[in-house]
Amino acid sequence: MQDSQAEAQLIAIYRLIGQARTREALAQAEQLVQSHPNFQLAQLVLGDLLSAQARPVRALGDMPDTLAKAGAATLADLRDESQMRLKALRERPPAGAIPSQFVGLSSRNRHAIAVDASRSRLYLFENTAQGLQLIADYYISVGQSGIEKNTEGDLRTPLGVYFITSNLDPKSLTDFYGVGALPINYPNPYDLRSGRSGSGIWLHGTPSGQYARAPKSTNGCVVMANPDLAHIVRTVEIRSTPVVIASQLQWVPPTAVQAERGSFEQTLQAWRAAKASGDVNAVLPYYTSDFNSYGKPLAEWLPILRSDMAKLKGRGLDLKDISVLQWKDRAETMVVTFGEVVAGAQSGVTRRQYWMRVGAQWKIFFEGVIG
Repeated sequence: MQDSQAEAQLIAIYRLIGQARTREALAQAEQLVQSHPNFQLAQLVLGDLLSAQARPVRALGDMPDTLAKAGAATLADLRDESQMRLKALRERPPAGAIPSQFVGLSSRNRHAIAVDASRSRLYLFENTAQGLQLIADYYISVGQSGIEKNTEGDLRTPLGVYFITSNLDPKSLTDFYGVGALPINYPNPYDLRSGRSGSGIWLHGTPSGQYARAPKSTNGCVVMANPDLAHIVRTVEIRSTPVVIASQLQWVPPTAVQAERGSFEQTLQAWRAAKASGDVNAVLPYYTSDFNSYGKPLAEWLPILRSDMAKLKGRGLDLKDISVLQWKDRAETMVVTFGEVVAGAQSGVTRRQYWMRVGAQWKIFFEGVIG
């Protein structure tokens, strides 16, 4: 697992301090600050270690009261950052566990991202033949007002299941965004159905003069140190990489989601069979009455469904590369992406559906072609 190198160095310094090996800690802190002069938290730790040579240090950022009062807000932010880094590294995910939202990813989802706001942490996974493997995790910052975004300008980070939609050219961005930016598809169809508004939610870096930001300091984006963001940009794929943002991730064994996936895919395959039957009345019960597809309500979308079914001409329908992501808050939803291929054809469309549990049944409230 590859943690941020600068963070790993900082934690090593903390360990040396805990072991009363202050000379070694001081030497490493000086090296860290030299290599990352904009790492404010490292600068603060170095200051404490230098002060400790003359007097006892009572707490992180122990300085004269006059200086502490003048920089109270910055000092509080750095202490919060320190606590969140330590918390996330003390409370590691169980070995082999995955976030509960990843019910089942296809091989086309080569990577996946999960953000735990309660730990100011982003976890990067690789989708291997053996399943999801946690390969790196990083400190991140979220909205100034916290999480659960609802409206434009509320300075909150959204919660939900999203996808990276593009990779913005750093040359088109100001220094504020650091080395790059990866927009996500907020608001997604579930957000829109729930009346949420806003736009421009990105994963992005920090200004060149700032290594990291306070845990709650963004306009709603997820912000990372530039070296960490650069690794994410080099690694993940556009459009196919899911990004789960949760208030607190629930880590489960992969086997814990298999039964849930199997049960849901029975419903998905029943929808496929109903669509392949050519009978519109057989497939309509799988859609909610308030279904919407890119602004088209069910009545306006129905002719598109009839046309799709007519093109089948009695041929079968196959679903390829099925990916299932789960989200639970006030409702239980499934975000499903798959290739839809008519029997005998070499290729087809990539379709994404949003399903919601309505009583004992699963129903589709959004459907669209994404590729």
